[in-house]
Amino acid sequence: MKKWIALLLVSAMVLSVAACGSAPGESSKGEDARFTTAVEGKLTMATNATFPPYEYLEGNEITGIDAEIAAAIAEKLGLELQIDDMEFDSITEAIKSGKADIGLAGMTVTPDRQEEVDFTVSYATGVQVVIVTQDSAIASVDDLFAEGASHVVGVQRNTTGDIYTTDDIEKEGLGTIDRYGKGAEAVQALKTGKVDCVVIDNEPAKAFVAEVEGLKILETEYVTEDYAAAMSKDNKALYDAVNAALEELIADGTVKGIVDKYITAE
Repeated sequence: MKKWIALLLVSAMVLSVAACGSAPGESSKGEDARFTTAVEGKLTMATNATFPPYEYLEGNEITGIDAEIAAAIAEKLGLELQIDDMEFDSITEAIKSGKADIGLAGMTVTPDRQEEVDFTVSYATGVQVVIVTQDSAIASVDDLFAEGASHVVGVQRNTTGDIYTTDDIEKEGLGTIDRYGKGAEAVQALKTGKVDCVVIDNEPAKAFVAEVEGLKILETEYVTEDYAAAMSKDNKALYDAVNAALEELIADGTVKGIVDKYITAE
């Protein structure tokens, strides 16, 4: 009889401890069983570290806006951040297969991508611009869509620059799209005359133009877009926890502080 009473007391204690878990609305922690991650205790971020200032290499370390935002999210969730560098067009598959928990790579929300992954609240705005040589006959974005236009446009494969120009230019018979694994490779193709222009995000565009002599960015923008983090459709608990943490970081000014650190007003 005493053994049964003892077992009942132990069971009651276990239930009592379980009932003391995080209440609804509290920040989720890594030890919280409400969500799972690809690697226990870690938030694994998939990125392509060739996209300054959002992600790039400093020595052997990946840094930038997205890396710092991911670190802040991981800290809120009580997790250790692990960043895996890969080709941009491998990020979505890494998330879908469970190899990565989150994709942060200056990714724009598009209808096609929404069929593959879920996106968090937007944390930054990006602008697609056109890089040309200083002596280029292309004076504005409108020149790419002019009647009889036939330009060769360089892009990084599977980026929104690729998506937009494929629809706007290639499918309309106004030119051809040359796709490269890295933005830097597209810029090098422009420098050597293999393409007539490059469509890419404004921030890395500024870095490339500063590094490569003889190039400039057109004053007119190609398109403005919102960046968000990509996550699996099959892990709603983790998605909710990450999205809530990101919303808190936006509300308290942490995200703005990170963005302002890398992108100055001018």
